Amino acid sequence: MKVNQSSLWSPNEEIKKNSKLESFCKYLDKKTLYKYNRNFKNLWKWSVNNSETFWTEVWNFTKIKGYKGKKIIKKNKVFFKNNFFPDSKLNYAENLLPKKNNEIAIKFLSENGTEKKITWKKLNENVCKFSHYLKKLNLKEKDRVAAYVPNSIESVISFLATSKNGLIWSSCSPDFGVEGVVDRFKQIKPKILITSDCYFYNGKKIDILEKIPKILKKIKSIKKIIIFSYNRKFETKIDNKYIKFNSVLNESKALLTFKKFNFNHPLYILYSSGTTGTPKCITHGAGNVLIEHNKEFSLHCNISNNDKIFYYTTTGWMMWNWLVGGLSSGASLYLYDGSPTYPHKDILLNFCSREKINLFGVSAKYIDFLKKENLKFNHLNLSKLKIITSTGSPLVEESFKYVYKNIKKNVHLASISGGTDVVGCLVLGNIFSNVYAGEIQGESLGIDIDVFDNLGKKISQNKKGELVVKKPFPTMPIKFWNDVGDKKYKKAYFSKFKNIWHHGDFIQKTINNGFIIHGRSDSTLNPGGVRIGTAEIYRQVENIDFVIESVVVGKQIENDTKIILFVVLKKNMKLDTRDIDFIKKEIKNNCSPKHVPYKIIQVNEIPRTKSGKIVELAVKKAIHGEKIENLQSLSNPESLDLFKKISNII
Repeated sequence: MKVNQSSLWSPNEEIKKNSKLESFCKYLDKKTLYKYNRNFKNLWKWSVNNSETFWTEVWNFTKIKGYKGKKIIKKNKVFFKNNFFPDSKLNYAENLLPKKNNEIAIKFLSENGTEKKITWKKLNENVCKFSHYLKKLNLKEKDRVAAYVPNSIESVISFLATSKNGLIWSSCSPDFGVEGVVDRFKQIKPKILITSDCYFYNGKKIDILEKIPKILKKIKSIKKIIIFSYNRKFETKIDNKYIKFNSVLNESKALLTFKKFNFNHPLYILYSSGTTGTPKCITHGAGNVLIEHNKEFSLHCNISNNDKIFYYTTTGWMMWNWLVGGLSSGASLYLYDGSPTYPHKDILLNFCSREKINLFGVSAKYIDFLKKENLKFNHLNLSKLKIITSTGSPLVEESFKYVYKNIKKNVHLASISGGTDVVGCLVLGNIFSNVYAGEIQGESLGIDIDVFDNLGKKISQNKKGELVVKKPFPTMPIKFWNDVGDKKYKKAYFSKFKNIWHHGDFIQKTINNGFIIHGRSDSTLNPGGVRIGTAEIYRQVENIDFVIESVVVGKQIENDTKIILFVVLKKNMKLDTRDIDFIKKEIKNNCSPKHVPYKIIQVNEIPRTKSGKIVELAVKKAIHGEKIENLQSLSNPESLDLFKKISNII
């Protein structure tokens, strides 16, 4: 990929002057900790070289409620055993309920037109009532509460009430099948299951309750099921094991006291979405998550009190956990549940326009979809929209350009990347730096990232290598659940480099002090001994009009890796020789001859995780005739059948 020399967007003086990042720099200057300037790279270097001071001041600047303690990091020679704020005490829910007024705290919209909203006052009250009910069930601290729920106000209330009591939350979106739910929740033995009667997707009403008896048969630890109604028409008869959400609120008192817990008290368990065995149960700490999200929303996304945050997500994706964290800044959350293209292809951006959203977040794949459909949004009133964030996969150059041409010219477009492992970002946007097409703006403050070669040596600018973190940081998982001796934990992040966090992304630093992600390093191709990131090929293919989507993998043929490209074409199109030649030419001209696929094959569908990520590893296993585990993590596992069939003809 060519490095861009001219920026697509540059923050003006007014934007910089009124930003939270500017305020933070001046705050540090006033305390004589950091000499005020607007050079983000310098600030990042200071933050990683003065880690204890930086995290202390993030706590102070973002006004975390709780006892900070005198010791900032309890150091350990083992990377992940470094303990941040070991003496501190706080309550996560208390920090996410900073207001008690009658302004809107959360607003919900479903694809079927259902709308709900709740004020800060009512949110506080309902969280405290729900927490009181959980207390009456005699649940002990660190007991698990599982949620099989849509993206709703009730889900947020349930989560905050769970955390208020020091219980551990874990959620799956309702599009997971029974086996997918069991694979996850059975490992953590929850005592409570929270669910909804139904949800809506792509014009269909889908029953959730019919799945519950099957789940209960396999997870014996569940003693109580709490059900809320999606659209206020819940009349289903239930037995004593079940209780309605509204009954919980009506029968409980609002206990307004918040018990304080340790900084790294377990907050929630998230799950890896790979296809290589039972999903890993990644456990994150309450204070760890709180301080990281406070930092990201305030210093990177420029979110302030009274802002409005809208991220298109499900409860099975870590971005839901990230989104909810925005409440701590005093911002209101806007939730959408359903298909992002139903009942209209522009439903999400229309929601942004109508509600005067300040932060809009989506997947890179969604932006690519809008581009492919050639949709234009210049007619919408997006005057309040100050930042668009994109994640899930690399955002390609043309998609950057599309946003500025067809959505909003003067907007901070921030491609961000991190993941479930860190429930936040390692590289993301900032308000001091320019935006260049195809590039992530910079590092996450306080996190010492770098790019290494396979031997663990630092790579110079503009060369590709492994994304690593060289020093401990707060949102390292506190553990993997049921991981005796931390074996899975060590294997996941520390098997490649000694005592250095290996993230698994193939990445490149640019001359603009930004980053380009070239895909997962575990799916990196190596034809003829030349290391190639799959994202390099995707960038070219996604710009081809007649290709809807694609997946690229390597197949071992004659002691070499051959690149195989699978493509989904526009309706009623059949791949012919001219199409193949055109695709190969585009890749050759814009990448290199080494990037040109050995074969290009048309398929009807590409396997994806529930969160929408293309699963290259599953395709790779299918075409090599290898066993594919954890199929329940896929939204369309049947799509792999074709790849298995055609493996012999490649």
